Amino acid sequence: MLRIAVCDDDEKQLMQTARLLQAYLQARPALNGQLETFQSGDALLTRADELRGFDLYVLDVMMPQLSGIETGRRLRSLGEGGEIIYLSNYNDFAADSYDVRAFFYLLKPAEEKKLFEVLDRAVEKLNRKRSGAIVISTTDGPRRILLEHIRYVERIGRSVRYCCTDSTVDSQSIRVSFRTIAAPLLADPRFYLCGASYVLNFQHVTGVRGQAALLDNGDTVMLPRTAATNFKKAWGKYWLED
Repeated sequence: MLRIAVCDDDEKQLMQTARLLQAYLQARPALNGQLETFQSGDALLTRADELRGFDLYVLDVMMPQLSGIETGRRLRSLGEGGEIIYLSNYNDFAADSYDVRAFFYLLKPAEEKKLFEVLDRAVEKLNRKRSGAIVISTTDGPRRILLEHIRYVERIGRSVRYCCTDSTVDSQSIRVSFRTIAAPLLADPRFYLCGASYVLNFQHVTGVRGQAALLDNGDTVMLPRTAATNFKKAWGKYWLED
């Protein structure tokens, strides 16, 4: 199932965008898509919190009270990892969209062919994130963890701790190096090795302040002094190229 939220304070623009999205979903029935419309960022945020998020957000940028950019920031602060596509009459806020890790920024009026191409790419990215997983050995037996749920991984004594969006999972005692354990994660461009005992998921990092990586749940991870500068560069490069 693909859950899409579209938000625009202008009812006419909202309905126009909704019609395009409905046409997209009708042309791709295998997605089993569901669409909900909102005329304010506050209403969208309330609903997203109730549903534990949508898969895809199509947001107007210029809205009263809570702009599309600020709505995106609050979605990220909730730990919401859905893809965001912005629609705007102006190019002025394209740079701001990077702050909320937006997938794309489109000028209005959205042209059907271009919008459909962007949506296809966003769905492809969502599918890649959903399918990636690792299996780890725990004292309770094997445990499968989706890569998109992992915020960071750290070595704790002789075991490895996986700090996820829904739980914290500790592995059994390891008999190989941490880098060897982390290899399946590091094969994915979302993950980055920091020093000898940390791997962070760029998806869940909202910023870097000094030696601290700021996470989307409000937590911070202190980076080794020698790793902080390179981590910040790699994090910025990931979002610019992703």
